Amino acid sequence: MTDLIETHIENRVMVQPNHANNLQTAHGGHVLKWMDEVGAMSAMRFAGSSCVTARINQVDFERPIQVGDTSLIKSYVYRAGRTSVRVRLQVYRENLRNGKQQKATESYFVYVAIDDDREPTTVPELDVSSDRGERLREEALAGEGQ
Repeated sequence: MTDLIETHIENRVMVQPNHANNLQTAHGGHVLKWMDEVGAMSAMRFAGSSCVTARINQVDFERPIQVGDTSLIKSYVYRAGRTSVRVRLQVYRENLRNGKQQKATESYFVYVAIDDDREPTTVPELDVSSDRGERLREEALAGEGQ
């Protein structure tokens, strides 16, 4: 078994002009790419094998991330099936000069664990052994259906 807290990953990307759309904010495609990469890291840490993206839930961009700000991506596994891994992803706009963070978007991705032959392979059971892990799992399950 792998504990939920062990799958928690945070990554930051400084939004540069080459990441921007014509409004000088992070292009949504770049944000989705960063989410997918970080989510896959959580899924692989949990599964102990390569994982491929199977599904992306709805993504609503709540606020833009300006060039010069940092995109903070948080992810963790909150549920596992036989070969599938569900990951909650949250993205924040972060101003490094003052530490202010504002949620930019959130979504739930499903990954499938694969073996060396690129066939689906089983994943371990998810363990939740702390109050923080239980709170994170409950938040993800409550938000997943929205």
